[in-house]
Amino acid sequence: MNEGIKGKVVLITGGSTGLGAVTAQLLAERGAKVAVAARRKDKLDNVVAEIEAAGGIAKAYTLDVTDKHQVEAVVANVVTDFGKLDVLINNAGLMPIRPMSEANTDEWDQMIDVNLKGVLYGIAAALPRFLAQESGHIINLSSVAGVKVFAPGGTVYSGTKFAVSAISEGLRQEVGEKVRVTSIEPGAVESDLKLGTSGTAKDTVLDFYKNAIPASSVARAIAFAIEQPADVDINAIELRPTSQQF
Repeated sequence: MNEGIKGKVVLITGGSTGLGAVTAQLLAERGAKVAVAARRKDKLDNVVAEIEAAGGIAKAYTLDVTDKHQVEAVVANVVTDFGKLDVLINNAGLMPIRPMSEANTDEWDQMIDVNLKGVLYGIAAALPRFLAQESGHIINLSSVAGVKVFAPGGTVYSGTKFAVSAISEGLRQEVGEKVRVTSIEPGAVESDLKLGTSGTAKDTVLDFYKNAIPASSVARAIAFAIEQPADVDINAIELRPTSQQF
């Protein structure tokens, strides 16, 4: 069903590595025009180069999703450069796992700023444009930790991902007649996300990710949501390694 993807302009935050980069490559292969945005411009340039070498169309944008003015500016620039925006994938995220008893409020702030505010800023920038054109698709990366609390250690992370799932569903109820909304809820996925834990839970997290599924598995789920006909909205996709019980 590549016809549902071909020609669409897709903006992916956190697009420099891992799931964001793999999703960009897959969608470009299927004919999308891809805008990848993240803080590390050198890695973004590598993603764009790989896509272009394979015959795809892509452009890089430096972005810190915690700055709402930057998010608005990038969305505006994508529309200027490509002529439109069809899909926003709010993918940027952090996952430092740590017991709440250690009270690392800096990590809590970072997760709230990136995982939650970053999603909201993306919605705020894209939604008025989608409503004006009476079409568009917002895809938010939540987690199975946004379905079941990941504790001990992931309580605050789960809090941010539960919020993303709730915001996705509420947004769908508000604007679903014109704008499609999808929440992607993966389990352990091979990416840099597991490297965000530096404290006492580091070994536990790395062990948990030994059976992680490749990012391409989640990228295909995202593509499935995008490629559906305009009158079909895939509201949520929950996927995990077959060996993962949580």
